[in-house]
This record gives sequence, C-alpha cells and structure tokens, in this order.
Amino acid sequence: MQRWILWWALMAMPLGAAVRLYLTDGTYHLVREYQVQGDRVRYYSIERSEWEEIPVDLVDWERTKAEAQGEEERRKKELELLQAEEDAERERARKVARIPMNPGVYWFEGEEVRTLPQAELTTVLDKKRTVLKVLSPLPVVPGKRTIEIEGPHAETRITTPVPEFYIRLAQQERFALIRAKPKDNSRVVQVWQIVPMTNEIFEEHEEVETFRQQLGWNLYLIWPKEPLQPGEYAVIEWAPGEGNIQAWAFGYWPQDTEALKPTTQRGTTEKTPRLKRRN
Repeated sequence: MQRWILWWALMAMPLGAAVRLYLTDGTYHLVREYQVQGDRVRYYSIERSEWEEIPVDLVDWERTKAEAQGEEERRKKELELLQAEEDAERERARKVARIPMNPGVYWFEGEEVRTLPQAELTTVLDKKRTVLKVLSPLPVVPGKRTIEIEGPHAETRITTPVPEFYIRLAQQERFALIRAKPKDNSRVVQVWQIVPMTNEIFEEHEEVETFRQQLGWNLYLIWPKEPLQPGEYAVIEWAPGEGNIQAWAFGYWPQDTEALKPTTQRGTTEKTPRLKRRN
C-alpha cells in the first residue's frame, strides 16, 4: 500500500515542484517555480504561498540548476525501481498461478514447471536399515538414527547456484533447505537423537540459510541467501519430535564441474500424481 502511495505521489509530482532557489549567501527559498524577468527573479514561495521577487544577482545559479537536475535524476531512478518491483511481482504471480495444487516441491527451468521427485528415505540404527514409511511415523527406539537416501547422488541435477523452490504443504509443518552429508553409498539428510525413557526425538541437520516468502495458503517460496557450493542437497519437511520427515533431493553441480558428472534428470513435468501423506 505504501509503495502505491509513493508511486502515485512521484507520478503526480511535476518536475519543477519544490525547487530550492539557492542564494549567494548559502541560504535558499523553497519555490514551486521561478522566472527570470530582466534583472529580477520572480518566484512562487511554497512557504508563504505567494509570488515574490529578488535581484537576479542574488541567486546562485550553478548550485540551483545542479540540485534541480540531481533531484530529477533521483526521482526518475525511484520510478524505475518501483517499476522493476511491480514487474517482479507480476512475474511472481504469473508463476504462482502455474504451481500445481498437489503438495510437493516445484521449480522453474525456463518457462517449464518441474517437480522435484520425492526421495525414499531409510532409517539406519547401527547396521540395520529400514524403509521409512510414508503413512505413519517410525516406531521410536532409543538411540541414534540417521535418515538417509540411498545412492551417492540425486537423480535431479541443478546448475543454478541460487535456485528457487516452491513448496506446497498439505499441512503446516517445518521445512528447510539442507545439505545432505555423504555416507558410504548414501546421503544423510537428518540425524535423530532419541532420549531413553522419554523417547523424545531431537532432529539434527545441516540447514542452509534461506530467504522464504509465503505466496498463498501453505505455499512458500524458498531460496538460499548465498550461492550454493557444489554438492548434494534436499528440501525437507518434518514434524519436530514426531519421527515424521519427507525429502526432495537434488544435486547442485555447475556445468563446468569436471570432477563429478552425476546422472542428470531435470525432474518431472507438472502432471504429477498426488503425494501420499502421513496421518
């Protein structure tokens, strides 16, 4: 609302409004306009709301004209900045309208909406490995567990250092962008510390600092504050303390990365079946 008020104020303001007519003694008159008439300067005083005159020799013309030009340039830059913000908001709204209604994580590759595939998670206690069920939380057993994705690399590879992800939640839960830690032939997305006796779960993960913006009911935009370093990542959603987590994995590997060439899959199109949710 404030931006619109400023926009219309700038648009309605004439280029000659609120001019400082500087005098040779360093003071100035705040005027709406002025005219040079022979050896006199006739101006309309904003302070007194009337026309006045002074000798032309009393005016510091160099300073007066320089400030007037600077003010006009400042106003034009403000208008350009406001226009850029309005264009960005319209572009964002256009993209939001294309995000599927199904819960999940989405991103744009050019004009194409891509779906980040949901990863199958396993929970590891010592050397025992169990698939983490989607429909119910994991039975709680005291000790340390790691939540992992099979394989060293995600199928989806992204080459943009500051990717933007749209996440649509089925219900209000925590979500974050995390870096997946390599472990043997898998990637660890979260570590659970389960307290004996109370069975309380404390989740740990390497979270990437992000900006986030709510775009609608349970729809958020999330993107990293700093460019990503090459490696494996995931967008995760979890219910703290409940043993509930989902992950959508990807790898960030720039096109000029020669040391590693993981399998590339650009994600699926927006025709995606509804994701199963936990109770």
